[in-house]
Amino acid sequence: MNNKNKFNLYYFLSDSSFENWAKGLNKNDITYWNNWLKNHPEHVVTAENAKDIIIGIKFDQNYPSNDKVNEALSNVLPKINLNLENNTNKKKARTLYSTIFTAAAAVILVLLTWTSYSYFTNNTNTTHKTNFGEIIDLKLPDGTSVVLNGNSKIWYDNENPRLIHLKGEAYFKVKPIPSTNAKFWVITDDLKVEVLGTHFHVNTRKQKTNVVLDEGSIHLELKNGEITKMIPGEIVSFSKESKKLTHKKVDIKTPYALWRGGTYAFNEIPLKEVMFNLETTYGLEVKYESEHLKEIPISGGIPNQNLKICIAAIEKATGTRIINKENTLLIQENPIIN
Repeated sequence: MNNKNKFNLYYFLSDSSFENWAKGLNKNDITYWNNWLKNHPEHVVTAENAKDIIIGIKFDQNYPSNDKVNEALSNVLPKINLNLENNTNKKKARTLYSTIFTAAAAVILVLLTWTSYSYFTNNTNTTHKTNFGEIIDLKLPDGTSVVLNGNSKIWYDNENPRLIHLKGEAYFKVKPIPSTNAKFWVITDDLKVEVLGTHFHVNTRKQKTNVVLDEGSIHLELKNGEITKMIPGEIVSFSKESKKLTHKKVDIKTPYALWRGGTYAFNEIPLKEVMFNLETTYGLEVKYESEHLKEIPISGGIPNQNLKICIAAIEKATGTRIINKENTLLIQENPIIN
């Protein structure tokens, strides 16, 4: 297929990142599409047409009534000379039929256009997603702040922006609404987090969901129907596949891995868990020269928004050497250290 033909109207309308650009919802998407259009001026007209459809007039999805159609036709037909008895030749008749056909075609075109606008403006969801190694700060319509980690996605119905679906990893600072006590939900494959206003971290990696609560209180509704309440400083892990639930207080002896503000925070985490974070965040594959390297513990903070700096910090913390080649990280003993 000719790649130029790929960027048609439907392509732009079906791309959630482009929709965010059109609506001005995501600064990363805005930057990306502004640069893309600058480098692809031949697609500017199509992109602008798609933008107009996305942010344009929201038409009623109901078709015009028969009375409306008949009224429109009654206004058009008197303007067309329908006195067939006075037609003196076939040429006039053909002209008349052509005029009627054109009028009918115009009505049909209006209906089809009506349908098309209803179809394209019927997208009621908003999606935010990150690339490998990308972290973005979001502000939801209700005022809630979200930090979305690399290779992650959230989406919600525009009519209910306090019901969030999550794939990947995110940190939430929920905006309370005291006047209505409106609740806020985060839904993963394993559980549903229910809050009023609080700060918490959700990680859906490794076929399970981890929730760490920093402030406030939340209820977790598990897929098996069980309800668990959390208080600040606790961590809960649950998988609908294994049905295994762990609920404990985070302390100096609790192994955990968190990220926020561009830094991984590790507390006695084995190297294999640390590298799993890099695999999922940057889309990498990790290999080990020796099995015992996987169990080297790491504590402390490591910058995570620059892969080279992150690797260098891990090498220093573990006394290993990490070779990055074609998106594969090979972890070896460091002969200089040994």
